[in-house]
Amino acid sequence: MENLAVIWSYGIPFLLVLTVLVFVHELGHYWVARRAGVRVETFSIGFGREMIGWTDKAGTRWKIGWLPLGGYVKMFGDADAASTPDRETEATMSAEDRAVSFHHKPLRWRAAIVAAGPIANFLFAILVFAALFMTYGRPYTPPVVGSTIEGMPAEKAGLKAGDRIVAINSQAIDRFEEIQRVVLINLDQPLTVEYLRDGQRLSTRLVPTIVEETDRLGNKMRLARLGIRSSGQRDVETISSPTTALWRAVEETWLQTTGSLTAVGQMITGRRTADELSGPLGIAKVSGEAAQVSTGALVALAATLSISLGLINLFPIPMLDGGHLVFYLFEALRGRPLGPQAQEYGFRFGLVLVLSLMLFATWQDLVRLRVVQYLVSLVS
Repeated sequence: MENLAVIWSYGIPFLLVLTVLVFVHELGHYWVARRAGVRVETFSIGFGREMIGWTDKAGTRWKIGWLPLGGYVKMFGDADAASTPDRETEATMSAEDRAVSFHHKPLRWRAAIVAAGPIANFLFAILVFAALFMTYGRPYTPPVVGSTIEGMPAEKAGLKAGDRIVAINSQAIDRFEEIQRVVLINLDQPLTVEYLRDGQRLSTRLVPTIVEETDRLGNKMRLARLGIRSSGQRDVETISSPTTALWRAVEETWLQTTGSLTAVGQMITGRRTADELSGPLGIAKVSGEAAQVSTGALVALAATLSISLGLINLFPIPMLDGGHLVFYLFEALRGRPLGPQAQEYGFRFGLVLVLSLMLFATWQDLVRLRVVQYLVSLVS
């Protein structure tokens, strides 16, 4: 019974969120493909053997696979779910077949179809955030210093309780959460902090202190700290205007996107540890915890994960949408596609890289959740 409770608490929310996000992503590909006149053979949520499915009037097979960790849209002319060209079929295509084949569409249409998946994820996140802001409001903490920690950069720089931070490195600050975001992204880089004290605008320069902390999943992370505590005041920005809500949602999506890109860049350069990466198990745990907090928290998490899914798919790795777009860029520059052999090597490299990253992230999850430690204890 306990195992069933764990599956229900963590597995179901995770699968629900993942299914929605994959559907949105693949629907982006499907919708633009249909606009371009491409015949879509399969729209699958999950991989492996079909559990349930149906065929629509256009001949597309809609199905759910037994392994619900992803999905794909297979178009006419594709050899597999990764959209590699089917060379054998291509050689025997009639003029009518070429007219509905993905790989025979003009470059602009192929690029639009590929880009539509990640774009759909970003648009979904914007709409979800806008809906949340209009229903739950936009919670925030005013950027007012409640207190400073002795010996930390803020205290040494002379910041005091009651100071209202208005800008960091010329970036306007309206919420305490924005202070945390800017500091987190910049790590140990010097920051110019502008603040109001008794109506006077002052400025100071400080360097955050790097500390190592462990989160709820056991992740060890290098975090930047100024040593500022908030005032504890919690406000909610009530947004009734759809236009304002959409604008705030675009801002939130942009901030999360740029923050994620900065963090990835720091991992590549070694300034941030790759141990912070999470795989399916880690995401499942976070999804379960969010579901236990509230439906709104789970929906907000879905929006954040949608941004991550769209962003990851734009990375220039063969097998991912970004890798296809890189191939199309070379095609645009050369005036002709890359050779079949070059594309095949690219897809093989991409497959190895994607699988390696998945294995690494899953291993990190197993270590954080102490599964490895438990297994070792059984045989030692």
